[in-house]
Amino acid sequence: MYIVKRLLMMVLTIWVIATLTFSIMKSIPGDPFASDANVLPEEVLQNIRAKYNLDEPLPVQYVLYMKNLVTFDLGPSIKSETRTVNDIIGDGIPVSAQLGIQALVIALFFGLILGIIAALYHNRAIDFAAMMLAIIGISVPNFILAPLLIKYFSVQWHMLPVASWGTWQHTILPSIALASTPLAVIARFMRSSMIDVMNQNYIKTADAKGLSTFKLVVRHGIRNAILPVITFIGPLAVTLITGTFVIEKIFAIPGLGKYFVDGIFNRDYPVIMGTTIFFSTILVTILFLIDISYRLIDPRIKLTSGGN
Repeated sequence: MYIVKRLLMMVLTIWVIATLTFSIMKSIPGDPFASDANVLPEEVLQNIRAKYNLDEPLPVQYVLYMKNLVTFDLGPSIKSETRTVNDIIGDGIPVSAQLGIQALVIALFFGLILGIIAALYHNRAIDFAAMMLAIIGISVPNFILAPLLIKYFSVQWHMLPVASWGTWQHTILPSIALASTPLAVIARFMRSSMIDVMNQNYIKTADAKGLSTFKLVVRHGIRNAILPVITFIGPLAVTLITGTFVIEKIFAIPGLGKYFVDGIFNRDYPVIMGTTIFFSTILVTILFLIDISYRLIDPRIKLTSGGN
């Protein structure tokens, strides 16, 4: 019953987001062809607007858009006559997903290790060093780190390509730049949660029974301490996988973020609305899966509609 209610809530959430996005786009003065008013005859502009249903009343446009959305048809791109929004997402998401998954793996692997080590050596030099690295990772934005990585690893040391996309070497620097802040946040979350768990009575009891430190940490510590990190991973994964605009722009990566930014500049309504809805759908789906995963990680958690 809980899963059914959550699925219905997902559908309702996506509908609300689609409606709000449509309303915001249509509330902006003008239209995508306003810049062509001094170039094309008025009759031609009217025919173009009619082709994209921009001459219809807003309620009619809304109904037509929702009708197409139900069939997973996000419509044609206004500025790219030969491509639909589905085509654009299909081209951009594999690139963004590859980059995002790599960044997520880096952030998770090193963030968890850093947080666990800092917790096990609480208030010692290793703890202070780990948290100093985490503070630096949070304080330095990725759009500052990215040019520094390019300067040293590409320009000065000639170890990796400067930008563009093609080989696995092209993915290393943008993945590191994307992973820096999430890595630091995960490390801090894991450290705080791990310190709290390791001070629990059942941990002390297991330690008193002679359980090795490795088994104590892996079997009891990490499994109970990782729940706050999983909550953070959901939105983070969506953000990374669907494209980070700044990093893709700096490294000239043809991902979904690039198309979204171009759509904003070109006032390409279908592209903006389509990518926004696509992003939102992935987000609510991952959050739903995370709720389900809580029960798998910690059997004490019950999935009920009452929130207990």
